Amino acid sequence: MSLKPSLTGLDKACIIERDQHPISRKQIAPNALKVLYRFRDAGFYAFLVGGGVRDLLLGNKPKDFDIATNATPNEIKGLFRNARIIGRRFKIVHIRFGREIIEVTTFRAHHHPENKIADHIPRKQIRGLDSAHSNSGMILRDNVYGDIDQDALQRDFTVNALYYTIEKFRVLDFNTGIADLDKREIRIIGDPFTRYREDPVRMLRAVRFSAKLNFSIEESTEKPFKQLGHLLKSVSPHRLFDETLKLLAGGYAVATFNKLRTLHLGQYLFAPTLDAMEEAELPWKKLVDLALANTDKRLAIDKSVTPAFLFAALLWPVLKLNLTKPIYSGANRHDHFIQAANQTFMEQQNYTAIPRRVTSTSRDIWELQYRLERRNKRSIEAALNHPRFRAAYDLLLLREQAGEDLGGLGQWWTDFQNSDTNRKKQMITAISQSRRRRQRSRKRNESGVTE
Repeated sequence: MSLKPSLTGLDKACIIERDQHPISRKQIAPNALKVLYRFRDAGFYAFLVGGGVRDLLLGNKPKDFDIATNATPNEIKGLFRNARIIGRRFKIVHIRFGREIIEVTTFRAHHHPENKIADHIPRKQIRGLDSAHSNSGMILRDNVYGDIDQDALQRDFTVNALYYTIEKFRVLDFNTGIADLDKREIRIIGDPFTRYREDPVRMLRAVRFSAKLNFSIEESTEKPFKQLGHLLKSVSPHRLFDETLKLLAGGYAVATFNKLRTLHLGQYLFAPTLDAMEEAELPWKKLVDLALANTDKRLAIDKSVTPAFLFAALLWPVLKLNLTKPIYSGANRHDHFIQAANQTFMEQQNYTAIPRRVTSTSRDIWELQYRLERRNKRSIEAALNHPRFRAAYDLLLLREQAGEDLGGLGQWWTDFQNSDTNRKKQMITAISQSRRRRQRSRKRNESGVTE
């Protein structure tokens, strides 16, 4: 079977033949190929699309493979028993092979915003609609299907709108994707102001791809950021939390964070942190940069990074700033910490949602800092046995690397973990004796007694 002219829109593609591109089927996940061939055998058209094609053309290993097809979601579900339709705003189909998921979308078409819905309306008012826009232009529902050339125009950036077909192993380019790959440039498809109003998260995606690929952002693609960045306030905080993880847990957090600050978008995600970094002393500011660099290093060697640790580090300057505020009447140190931690999370929740499981773990990491500093026998044992000890220890090391004077605390805990039982007892005894000497000295000074 060859590419059929009957697939409307195919004639509008610039076709890159097999001998003109580097993609081989050996580089494509077997399950993705299995899905492509199943579609073909059933009489449908299906193409690899998006980041998988882009990364293969760049010589990189794709994280996953997405597929676009002329089959509708219900037809896809009927073809694959392991398929599940998800999403309302934008229906997609997940075809699951064990832990691997192949994401499949039906070709989208442009739709005029005839279904205009007032901003901040209840979700039930758009149920049953295939398409809907808010008064400000944001897409609320996008399930209008079309042809492949229309689908290419609905994608966000030219380098993400390249299609690979198993028929003669060609690459199809409906925009300027190949040229922009060669120029190493992120370019939005269509009018930037219109596309960002449709979905403000596209601005964050431009920054993410720019940082990930080390591409520049094309001038007209970047120009609206400062003017339209405020539209991110209208995006669901839950969606912004997900986008934040993509931005910072993709292995290029340092470059991404710097671009967000430079391009005036960071204030819509991390305003409390950025404000605290401006007010705070140097160690607090440097800690965030070190934490992001540490995140990139861990991901580069296939180590995990948890959202809780990321937020514990990102919000540390905010917490420290809140801890400098006056203690409410009758509060002890622990009560003051709880008050400051709650205030810190509330400030961040105005920008991105943070699941309770994340705030709970981040709070544990913060609270353990005090136990690590205390170093009496009871607190040492409690800290070592705590499930968040390793994360708290890592934050402690970052604090010292950032320039916070903790009296060699990080090295003490490193040595303690590497010592045998007898040596650990000696270290605890030495700390206890040192503390008693300081207490006696302080009492003498307070009473005016001199030696």
